[in-house]
Amino acid sequence: MSIERLTILGSTGSIGLQTLDIVERHPERFKVTTLVAHHNWKTLAEQARRFSAESVVIGDKRHYAALKEALSDTTIEVMAGSDAITHVARSYRSDTIVNALVGYAGLHPTAAAIESGKRIALANKETLVVGGDIIMEAARRKGVEILPIDSEHSAIMQCLEGEQRRAIRNLIITCSGGALRNMSCDELSTVTPEMALKHPQWSMGAKITIDSATLVNKGFEVIEARWLFDIEPERIKVVIHPQSIVHSMVEFTDGSVKAQLGNADMHTPISYALLYPERAAEAVEHFSILDYPTLTFAEVDRVKYPALDIAYEVLERGGTAPCTMNGANEVAVAAFLGHRCGYLDIVGAIRYALENADYTPRPTLADYDSANLESRELAERYLRDKGL
Repeated sequence: MSIERLTILGSTGSIGLQTLDIVERHPERFKVTTLVAHHNWKTLAEQARRFSAESVVIGDKRHYAALKEALSDTTIEVMAGSDAITHVARSYRSDTIVNALVGYAGLHPTAAAIESGKRIALANKETLVVGGDIIMEAARRKGVEILPIDSEHSAIMQCLEGEQRRAIRNLIITCSGGALRNMSCDELSTVTPEMALKHPQWSMGAKITIDSATLVNKGFEVIEARWLFDIEPERIKVVIHPQSIVHSMVEFTDGSVKAQLGNADMHTPISYALLYPERAAEAVEHFSILDYPTLTFAEVDRVKYPALDIAYEVLERGGTAPCTMNGANEVAVAAFLGHRCGYLDIVGAIRYALENADYTPRPTLADYDSANLESRELAERYLRDKGL
């Protein structure tokens, strides 16, 4: 078996670090050729040396000189900026792209990787939230395999293995409810970033942890599932599952339900995507169902979590609407994390952007770029108008 060459976009984040753990466990299968990070140049330089990478990219150009100096005694090529990230995504140096970038920044690299015929292990959900229609069509045209890293979509993929499409009744996506699941609606106005970042099960980056608290993340997973599995939105359900042990389920026409269970750890879905159609020979951490004698499920409180219905609405509308939701959310979450706005202002900014943004029904990548910029400007205007 030939060694698979990997480019890891977002190598210093949670998904990137766990991906590198798996690479170390399978030196006979993988060789890291390129590593990409946004601003953490010190860790990026350490990773580049440790894995003998051929090239690295730092997204924030302000750190280029420091990274270049840190690797000056090596032959590693050092690049910077978003264009360089897109360049390495299509580079001949790799066979597979692991896209673990955060936010809209992941869209263009995914498109570039598809056009160059690379296999894609996708953790950047915004790629499909924003441009799922054109991304999946491009992947079909080029014969490119897109393998999900999100635990929920990996679970659905595993449950669908060997099943006939006509036998699928519903996809059931589980969610923990986030850090604020035990708070009442009245208490949400007092939520601080520190409170929202205390996820009860998962250890994730700050942005996705806030998205988990608002359920924006779950809404985006609904949109992602629609494109990954080519299924109607009304057949994608969401249920609260506080224990985060059942990662998702598939209901079939004969009344049976298949579920994928495991620890709240991303090593399993990452290894499943990288090694597919094989499985890892051993688990990073073994799971025992006896440790979880009680598993509970509940409906989502749509008043407490309005972002979920907004996600269904923009999915139904299509075009640039999901892009507008994503861009406004990114700005509002950053403002909330920076103590510039309240928790409830996140959904407020999303609604304001959707009400005021231009709409393109059949967008190109360039249209998405315009919609993304406009949504961010509208979200900032919303925050300014509120005096935030």
